[in-house]
Amino acid sequence: MSAGEPSPVAPALSPAVAGWESRGTYLTLGRRRIFTLDLPAAEPSGEPAVLLLHGFPTSSFDYHLVVDTLNRTRRVLSLDFLGFGLSEKPDTAYTVDLQADLVMDFLGVVDVEAFALVTHDMGDTVGGELLARHMDGIWPVDVAQRIVTNGSIYIEMAHLTSGQELLLGLPDTLLAPGTIDQPALTGALAATMGPGTTLPAEDMAALWELVAHDHGDRLLARLIRYVAERRVRQARFTGAIERHPSPLTVVWGTEDPVAVPAMTTRLAEARPDARVVLLPGVGHYPMLEAPRRFIESLSSALA
Repeated sequence: MSAGEPSPVAPALSPAVAGWESRGTYLTLGRRRIFTLDLPAAEPSGEPAVLLLHGFPTSSFDYHLVVDTLNRTRRVLSLDFLGFGLSEKPDTAYTVDLQADLVMDFLGVVDVEAFALVTHDMGDTVGGELLARHMDGIWPVDVAQRIVTNGSIYIEMAHLTSGQELLLGLPDTLLAPGTIDQPALTGALAATMGPGTTLPAEDMAALWELVAHDHGDRLLARLIRYVAERRVRQARFTGAIERHPSPLTVVWGTEDPVAVPAMTTRLAEARPDARVVLLPGVGHYPMLEAPRRFIESLSSALA
């Protein structure tokens, strides 16, 4: 950019994304600007808050169709992980520990010590690290119960997509502009959903917009490193999911081509007291594909 040339103006947010942003707050966590959601209960029930953790490569917007129902009687908390959604997107190395640190900082800032933990996809891995820290005695909170949804909790069983394999095969560096475009990203997301599932065009556009916001599409080869980290540290992450003493419910779309439903059988064998709720016809994103059935499963688990 030549001297005196005006700085480029960031594109305006679409109505869907702007509406989601308006419900949240930006907090400085770990010296980074993080988009957070803290919705007080409309009719407080005295029950613990619900913490929602999202997956790769999307954001807290994944839960936009279910937060209002959850929010009727419980405080609802969520955030966009660093590098995702509306949060800051630095060109840096991304680790599970880094994201877990931000979650801990967030709950400290909003002064929440008791909560139910709902995790999806990469959020399962971050949640596993948080549970491990809790069992290690270094995070003094009350995890009242847990709901684990579609994610590669047993990485050797996962059927990674060609796009995921491509990103993992690239160097852990910033991608060139345009390497991943909207049709490629939204097509890859749609391919993980149940057969015949078609999300509204506005929602699919919003998913891409939140990935690409602040050039986040160029970070995808960095953000996906959690998969390699999971391969090395699975005993810690999934071990904590299996062993943490809080009540566990598994809510799983059976048509997920990546996090295959056989993972739920293995988890139930490791944790016989876990309640398993299968959602036939639903793929990797049950909260977007079948929000009514998903929220019914969550509400039942939380009751």
